[in-house]
Amino acid sequence: MIKKFVPLLALSLLAWSAHAQQKLVVGASPVPHAEILEQVVPVLKQQGIDLEIKEFTDYVLPNTAVEEKQLDANYFQHQPYLDSFNADRKTSIVAVPGGGIHVEPFGAYSKKIKAIDELRDGAIVAIPNDPTNSGRALLLLDKFGVIKLKDHSKISATPADIAENPKKLQFRELEAAILPRALDDVDLALINTNYALEAGLVPTQDALLIEGGDSVYANFIATRADRVNDPAIGKLVQALRTPEVKAFIETKYKGAIVPAF
Repeated sequence: MIKKFVPLLALSLLAWSAHAQQKLVVGASPVPHAEILEQVVPVLKQQGIDLEIKEFTDYVLPNTAVEEKQLDANYFQHQPYLDSFNADRKTSIVAVPGGGIHVEPFGAYSKKIKAIDELRDGAIVAIPNDPTNSGRALLLLDKFGVIKLKDHSKISATPADIAENPKKLQFRELEAAILPRALDDVDLALINTNYALEAGLVPTQDALLIEGGDSVYANFIATRADRVNDPAIGKLVQALRTPEVKAFIETKYKGAIVPAF
């Protein structure tokens, strides 16, 4: 009896081991982050990792959910934003080693003008209300000579940091997610590319001003400090930084999203 039972038990354990999958829950913005993550689901499945993607439409909950251990990791942000978030919220979220995945060139959009030099005096300009993205918006306007900042390298600039505003533009700071909906009510809106894409805008065609692929704004996988060396999360980063994913980004987004590797 014993001799027959042991092999059966061993076979059962082998079968269980072959089908065991480690679950990895990652929060992401719907576009492009969740779409990019979907490309590596089958790859990770073969490595014993069951990737579950949870979509978020704001820039706060994906980090608080990681901090509160509701998510294993997230994919939606760049380093300047994460630095600001950690400082403000006393959190300890970190970028996972391995490098960035993509850059989303920031753009300026309008339904009222077709070129930036048509911007009227006293125009209303909407920018994101979080420090790093508001600074990013103002740096873009500074780069193209619409305004002049006191410090051209300050990534957390606010309207108070404007040294010259020749058109006397009026700035409205709004939540990043609602900026596309504000286009009917303002003269110009500075919009993160993921929200522009969700609203049906094509950055390379519709943006009056657009960034280059500055690596300081590369989006990456982030997690809690105590999970930064987790092998499953490391495998996720490796799966994302492959020629196949690079080709997907370049083909799918046609320059609106730029690979960071």
